[in-house]
Amino acid sequence: CPFCGTAVVVGQELEAHLRTRHGHLLGIPGADMGGGEQLYECPMCSLTCTDIQILEEHVDLHLEEHNFVEDGNIRDLELAQQLQTEEDKRQRSEEERREREEFKKLQKQYGLDNSGGYKQQFLKNMEREVDRGRMQPFEYHKRKTDMMECLAFGIDDGKTKTSGVIEALCKYYQNENKDVRHVWLSTGVDHFHSSLGDKGWGCGYRNFQMLLSSLLQNSLYNDCLRDTTVIPSIPKIQSMIEDAWREGFDPRGASHFNNRLQGSKAWIGACEIYSLLTSLRIKCQIIDFHKPTDPMGTHPHLFEWVLRYYSTDSEGGAKVVCTSKPPIYLQHQGHSRTIVGIEERKNRTLCLLLFDPGCSSQEMQKLLKQNNDGATLRLLRKYVGSLKEKQYQIVAVDGVLSSEEKAARLHASQILTSEKIP
Repeated sequence: CPFCGTAVVVGQELEAHLRTRHGHLLGIPGADMGGGEQLYECPMCSLTCTDIQILEEHVDLHLEEHNFVEDGNIRDLELAQQLQTEEDKRQRSEEERREREEFKKLQKQYGLDNSGGYKQQFLKNMEREVDRGRMQPFEYHKRKTDMMECLAFGIDDGKTKTSGVIEALCKYYQNENKDVRHVWLSTGVDHFHSSLGDKGWGCGYRNFQMLLSSLLQNSLYNDCLRDTTVIPSIPKIQSMIEDAWREGFDPRGASHFNNRLQGSKAWIGACEIYSLLTSLRIKCQIIDFHKPTDPMGTHPHLFEWVLRYYSTDSEGGAKVVCTSKPPIYLQHQGHSRTIVGIEERKNRTLCLLLFDPGCSSQEMQKLLKQNNDGATLRLLRKYVGSLKEKQYQIVAVDGVLSSEEKAARLHASQILTSEKIP
């Protein structure tokens, strides 16, 4: 019933119901069609009918139209929900595809894409040199044989090494009186640059070789390095880091590399250098300069820290101080270098002296010339305004760990990881 909602059978029963229950609403007293007929008004649109049956059919049409509109609204809503669901699914699929592509790019960028390691890259680059006519086949086979022999013994071939730069710098500064007020230099350091096998990703390993070359010249570290008497190759360094992980150092960092470096072109940073040194019982620390300390986006506190590191044990006011301090490993996003000294200029500004693995041995050997006029020092000098990365980390060596101290650091590394990982 359109008035009260009572369920009745369409037909005579509805007509009887309307007459008995709602006749006072349907009847229009006093209305007359000339034949004394009763008039009925539609409760939905006020249309007047002369027959209850006609009114019933008319009201049914209203109800059918109402149901059609309701059904149409429901269908429209369901269609809109379905379209939204499909669009959400499409967007999620597109986001997942983009994430996979970005992840693959990151894996390739950081050498974790299973594309091979030092050996494979070395051979591939030599083959490319032969194809381009830059290398003769006999040279290719000779260098391949030499490379395989060095890898078998785990030693660096020394072809990218430049020695004697620190000693040459010491002599240069003794005679230079123009701009430098004081200079502090590391103990002897060999420079290593990237080769055909590690170009684009090997800076961390090359900087470790530089640091190790200095430690091997210092008798304080003889006991720690009794099993490492020569500079190891990059695959050997990868193996040494894996050994440190197996001891339990830096489980979180190890998991990032799936506990494996050998056979990859994986980049390493300050944490891997720290873990390796600590596993060798070499005392070191990581200092994080996590944001600039100058409004110009520079890191003067880093320079001041390096100055304190080199000048702490210095006595007197000598202009040139050749310290017994090892060099410092310097890391920032995408690259690492080795700090081998620091200048204090006559205007009291500071300037770091850096060995960069990206600098070739041909360039570094210019620093060894007797007639060095100082122009080649631009290869090494970095002023405060030159270091404007958002964040820097350094690894500084400072002595030897006892077995108990090493065990304590191992325990601390594991505790730190367990606190960070649920």
